[in-house]
Amino acid sequence: MTISKRKFDAVIVGAGGAGMRAALQLSEAGLKVAVLSKVFPTRSHTVSAQGGIAAALGNVTEDNWHWHMYDTVKGSDYLGDQDAIEFMCRQASEVVYELEHFGMPFDRLESGKIYQRPFGGQSQNFGGAQATRSCAVADRTGHAMLHTLYQRNVQANTQFFIEWMGLDLIRDEEGDVCGVTALDIETGDVMLLQARATLFATGGGARIFSASTNALINTGDGLGMAIRAGLPLEDMEFWQFHPTGVYGVGILISEAVRGEGGYLLNKNGERFMERYAPHAKDLASRDVVSRALTMEIKEGRGCGRDADHLLLKLDHLGADVIKARLPGIREIAMKFAHTDPIHDPIPVVPTAHYMMGGIPTNLYGQVVAPYKTGPEEVVQGFYAVGECACVSVHGANRLGTNSLLDIIVFGRAAGNQIIEDLNRHPHHKQLPADAADKALARLDRLNNQKDGENVAQVSDDLRKTMQTHCGVFRFPDTLRQGVEKIEEVAERVRHTEIRDKSRVFNTARVEALELDNLVEVAVASMISAEARTESRGAHARDDFPSRDDDKWLKHTLYFSEGRRLDYKPVRLKPLTVDSFPPKARTY
Repeated sequence: MTISKRKFDAVIVGAGGAGMRAALQLSEAGLKVAVLSKVFPTRSHTVSAQGGIAAALGNVTEDNWHWHMYDTVKGSDYLGDQDAIEFMCRQASEVVYELEHFGMPFDRLESGKIYQRPFGGQSQNFGGAQATRSCAVADRTGHAMLHTLYQRNVQANTQFFIEWMGLDLIRDEEGDVCGVTALDIETGDVMLLQARATLFATGGGARIFSASTNALINTGDGLGMAIRAGLPLEDMEFWQFHPTGVYGVGILISEAVRGEGGYLLNKNGERFMERYAPHAKDLASRDVVSRALTMEIKEGRGCGRDADHLLLKLDHLGADVIKARLPGIREIAMKFAHTDPIHDPIPVVPTAHYMMGGIPTNLYGQVVAPYKTGPEEVVQGFYAVGECACVSVHGANRLGTNSLLDIIVFGRAAGNQIIEDLNRHPHHKQLPADAADKALARLDRLNNQKDGENVAQVSDDLRKTMQTHCGVFRFPDTLRQGVEKIEEVAERVRHTEIRDKSRVFNTARVEALELDNLVEVAVASMISAEARTESRGAHARDDFPSRDDDKWLKHTLYFSEGRRLDYKPVRLKPLTVDSFPPKARTY
């Protein structure tokens, strides 16, 4: 196969909010930027973010960034790095006003200021009364953000490679990253994209679970590429299960519903969250609410014929509020639950939603790894932002509307860091002679495999294994069995076969390549979860129900070579303020 090559100052893999915010920074600085995306940019998964972007503007209730920082540290169950959390929360108001000036059409209060709604885990005065912190565009905030950033990037002449898939990282003998190999899905051609800076903004990988709010494109591609290049993944045991996915489908019903005043009911018509979080109730953090739903179902108080879901009630809000503030939610409920929430409650269950772990980075988007002399040494030429990265601001559990904030703050920070780095390194490094070998070998195997496993069947078995063995609650026997089963699935992935060998828009080939990435994410998650013998945030073990700060206040690092684990300390020292020491986490 003939391989063509193109040179850029920066190559960004992923065209969601994080990738496009970084791209905008670079293009406006006059750099030559390429953005790869498996789908048209405005179809990236940021478009699905509903509830808002957190910032302590104080437009509805008194607020400040220090309270936001406290809530985020507490929400992370003290596993979040406090310097990164301060960095994010301090910049929140600035990046929201910047988005407003870019043209993002935020909803407005009668005063003309940006509309804000309450969300789970947000408080005033370090755990006091409920704060109103989430800046929203009805229930389509991510949609508005993505379109705003895309338009700005078009204006800045960012070059988009639409319907392209990143295949593998290119690293030289010194370990520096020199670009990526990529597949043009439309033609089947492979290209070397050489860059002085390579940034991954490839999103999450929650398609490793059967029940997921994630789009089909969320297959952990950046994580697969990073781990095949010999880099570790951080905190992969921590997966957030959103409390309210549509029963039987998994599509997200935003926390904004509860922020606007909706609440959860069991089969007895009881507001059961008062039992689990007497102060915050339905606006406790997501891990707390998800476990509460699971317990209600387990103890026989679920709804429906099989007592396997709960109800989310919002009809009391009135038709006007629902139509103005939650129009997308109503549309989703009517289409997928066959329920009009103006009249009837929505059936919901906890559903895999967000990945707190990812590729380890520092505050400036630079990928860090203990591969030479220190625990967090910068990998030259390589950056990661958004859900595929672990900075770590979310720790063991992410608070709602901190995800859109994360992608904008660190997308911009990575853009600034890349500009600074490229000024110091004005020339491309030479590509290694074997730059394309790894990607071509994977493609050749798929083209030549005979009598292999069916990709769809192996993918289904992977998702069932993760759902059964690594869900909302985790048990010692199921975790041990899960490690064995997921390693068996990983072996089967090495022998998958595609019947269609054609080149043009071969979606079977794309799905097989995505499975290569999914299995890396799944194995890392299961092995990391089995090893962490405590309950913290989204990681809830039946045999170790308590948090163990003496033993486990540390980040997990998973390396694919030998499937081994290592650990590094949580950064408890903020940038300018006093640390928040770990304490019991109650809502």
